[in-house]
Amino acid sequence: MSRKTLEELRSQRWFGVDNMRAFGHRSRTMEMGFSREDFMGKPVIGIVNTWADTNTCHSHMRQRAEEVKRGVWQAGGFPLEMPAMSVGEQHTKPTSMLYRNFLAMETEELLRSQPVDGVVLMGGCDKTTPALLMGAISMNLPAIYVPAGAMLRGHWRGTTLGSGTDVFKYWAERRAGNVTNEQWSELEEGIARSAGTCMTMGTASTMMSLAEVLGFSLPGASSIPAVDSTHSMMASRSGRRIVEMVWNDQKPSDIATHEAFQDAIVADMALGGSTNAIIHLTAMAGRAGIKLTLDDFDEASKKTPMLLNLKPSGKYLMEDFYYSGGLRALLRQISDLLHLDRTVCNGMTFGENIETAEIFNEEVIRPRSNPISATGGTAALKGNLAPYGAIIKPTAAEPHLLKHTGPAVAFENVDDMYARIDDPDLDVTKDSVLVLKNAGPKGAPGMPEWGQLPIPQKLLKQGVRDMVRISDCRMSGTSFGACVLHVAPEAAVGGNLALVKTGDLITLDVEARKLELHVSDEELEMRRNSWEAPKSPYTRGYGALFMQHVTQAHEGCDFDFLHAGDSTPEPKIY
Repeated sequence: MSRKTLEELRSQRWFGVDNMRAFGHRSRTMEMGFSREDFMGKPVIGIVNTWADTNTCHSHMRQRAEEVKRGVWQAGGFPLEMPAMSVGEQHTKPTSMLYRNFLAMETEELLRSQPVDGVVLMGGCDKTTPALLMGAISMNLPAIYVPAGAMLRGHWRGTTLGSGTDVFKYWAERRAGNVTNEQWSELEEGIARSAGTCMTMGTASTMMSLAEVLGFSLPGASSIPAVDSTHSMMASRSGRRIVEMVWNDQKPSDIATHEAFQDAIVADMALGGSTNAIIHLTAMAGRAGIKLTLDDFDEASKKTPMLLNLKPSGKYLMEDFYYSGGLRALLRQISDLLHLDRTVCNGMTFGENIETAEIFNEEVIRPRSNPISATGGTAALKGNLAPYGAIIKPTAAEPHLLKHTGPAVAFENVDDMYARIDDPDLDVTKDSVLVLKNAGPKGAPGMPEWGQLPIPQKLLKQGVRDMVRISDCRMSGTSFGACVLHVAPEAAVGGNLALVKTGDLITLDVEARKLELHVSDEELEMRRNSWEAPKSPYTRGYGALFMQHVTQAHEGCDFDFLHAGDSTPEPKIY
């Protein structure tokens, strides 16, 4: 690739011309205390920071932004920090997924409207990674991603705790009467011990890892714990590297190729990654004009061994992963399944970045000869209950449920479910199939993480800890169980899920990739004639925009008008 000249820098349109408007740009930059020498004749680097006091995963990101700036200054650039909506997983309601597309739009428009030549994207909490990359791919300015990193492992009474996974586990035990209020309070204080994202292989760790596989992060960046000193070093190195990426004009379109997305899917399977990765990768690829289908994920799953022994599908946590060799060591084990010749953000090939990586603990990162599972962590299902597909994470389910037929216990919505799930008179057994409707992209709305439906309390007290559960929503990447998710089309748009009645037999067969409702087409058509679509809760604002334009789960839940298409014009500067 040819090296840019100063005159070719995008920011020169703001700062480098001799007219009244540029006078204003320069004088108002000096208003902030910068001299001409600070910003004239240099690449301007935007830093899109998703720090907020409401985002618990990003509490260290104000400091990391300063370390990124240090690197930008060192490399001869001029850094400008630009805060964006934080979309913290813990506090954002009704669900952070409702606002992923909002952050993606904001990122794209921030980059388009401001005088920046390249960008450092700072995220990590579940939806921030895909949102930032979706916006950056659409804008197509040189971009590098700084992952927030995972928090330290949790501890309680000599037991190691993992985010989400152990919350769900001990909450079930509390509902069963096996955990006291005092013990629950101790767990609450011991499970989240530092800045950073969930330290299980949940959505945050999965998407940070896949951003690195795609080529948007420096090699090894995604595995570093948030509070390890090497994380600060990585932030500064990223700041230095983005300046070179600008001069070399290395853009997302050079990185986010079809081969890169194929490698991300393979890596997702080897990691036992979050089921949410399927939706996010599909949306990100759509921004690059690349169509991914559930078949792409399922084919990769069939050929890829799962090698990472990490909760919720294993034993260990992200801190252990890092000190055992990290993502690079795992990728080297499956290098024959990857495209090693593509160039990534550090200017080297993907293969060069992993060729010297080593495993230091084979209990955490398994060699190919001793996988956690011979196939990947996710399976795609189809059948009359999910004509466009559904997914399950078989490695996180009790094996005896992976081929199961049982009668449905149907809930019309989440309010109905919570009103009845613990009713002692609920007609349910361990062989029942729990079905939640109207929890998808439009039905909830926003496709929240309700898919790990609670086990009825009376069954918990009998020792039941897993059941087949089916819904059109998502579940936390830290969740576990025989949970069928992302049923498409969803109930709210008239998918067959909307027509399920209590007592209907449903078959799940993961090996055969089947999800079947044992109801005749004639009966389903009769039920459809009396079905009424739920009314949207939004009549104005972003919610109304979301309901009008969000796509279904198998299409990535992006807005239809944000898919790849004709480029948006650069702003006029007069």
